[in-house]
Amino acid sequence: MKFFVSVVMFFLLLNCFAAAQTLIRDSCKTAAAKDPNLKYDFCVQSLEQDPQSKTATSLSGLVLASTNNAASKIINVKGIVEIILKSKKYQPGTEPALRTCVELYDDANDSLKESLMNVKSDDYRSANVHLSAALDEPNTCEDGFKEKHAKSPVTNENNILFQKILIPLAFTNML
Repeated sequence: MKFFVSVVMFFLLLNCFAAAQTLIRDSCKTAAAKDPNLKYDFCVQSLEQDPQSKTATSLSGLVLASTNNAASKIINVKGIVEIILKSKKYQPGTEPALRTCVELYDDANDSLKESLMNVKSDDYRSANVHLSAALDEPNTCEDGFKEKHAKSPVTNENNILFQKILIPLAFTNML
């Protein structure tokens, strides 16, 4: 009897995992079709690597998971910039741009926190506004380096961050 219960539990767990994968792939496919900036493969890979996304059972659950994922990336990128500033390993004249980026990441993180609160209360319009605000910050950071005619040391990270924020934004547009 215990064996039978174990087998049933295994198949139920396997079914839930397969359903989450289908939700992720279908949601990313629809979102990428609606937003040409969203990269389907990145969306799927990013969400399938996230434990919270794997357990999502709805699109709103994916919005929560992907927003948390984006917030983690913001903290990571901000930490990289702070390390660059502390080590003083940056091009001459780019310190102000780096400091501005730190502030922009704080603003983006605040926007993502607001968005999470909005999603939890089913206020997707406000969540969309806050996600859109957060989405602007990586590009604004890069613009600071372009104005100085300098190479940004975090271009790749900002591109990834842009995609990670674009995922929950695209999903809220589908709700």
